[in-house]
Amino acid sequence: MHNVRVSALQRSRAVSVPCAALLAAAALMLAGCSSGSQPQAVKKTPSPSPSPTSTVSVPAGVSLTDQGSKLSFGDSATVIFEADQDRGTVLKLTAKNATKGRVGDLSGFVLDDATRRSTPYYVHVSVSNVGQGDLGGGPVPLYGVDANNTLLPPASFTSPFKPCPSQPLPKHFGPGDSLRTCLVFLAPSHGTMTAVSYRPDQAFDPITWTGTIGTEKKHH
Repeated sequence: MHNVRVSALQRSRAVSVPCAALLAAAALMLAGCSSGSQPQAVKKTPSPSPSPTSTVSVPAGVSLTDQGSKLSFGDSATVIFEADQDRGTVLKLTAKNATKGRVGDLSGFVLDDATRRSTPYYVHVSVSNVGQGDLGGGPVPLYGVDANNTLLPPASFTSPFKPCPSQPLPKHFGPGDSLRTCLVFLAPSHGTMTAVSYRPDQAFDPITWTGTIGTEKKHH
């Protein structure tokens, strides 16, 4: 079992960080504050609890990637993904590359001590809906994995983050739709991210991507 250890942040701009245990938890929406304002209370919103299901139809000619597959950055995995009991489809997921950032990249935000000790990683990904369902509005179902085998949920930003522009799936993400985006993973305690993982539930033998992790250039 993986334990997620991502601390909530208080920021000068609005940021939400989903805190999940094996993809089944609530997202924390942390409101930022402008000058003279006070931070608002944490707002919890539901997040999907995806799990593979035999009720999702796999189109003819589409082959699913085997559970437990070890992929390299740039490779694609084709998987069943179910956002909830009523919405599921087949996705083609690609973790294209990964770079190690600096906590200083987050200098525009007010960080707690735990977050200041984290190491950000930026992963460029692509997602294509090769199934028949619509998964609009949900998060990209990929997680980082650190050296302690801990799942790292992606941070979700409500204001632009230039080093790694992140966005969820569009409101409508139906058959044939695709998205390219960047995911931010925070490895706690100056930790190291070692892989990117697709693991929709505990019983699923995760599909992982590994490879050379570059170093992000300093942003001015």
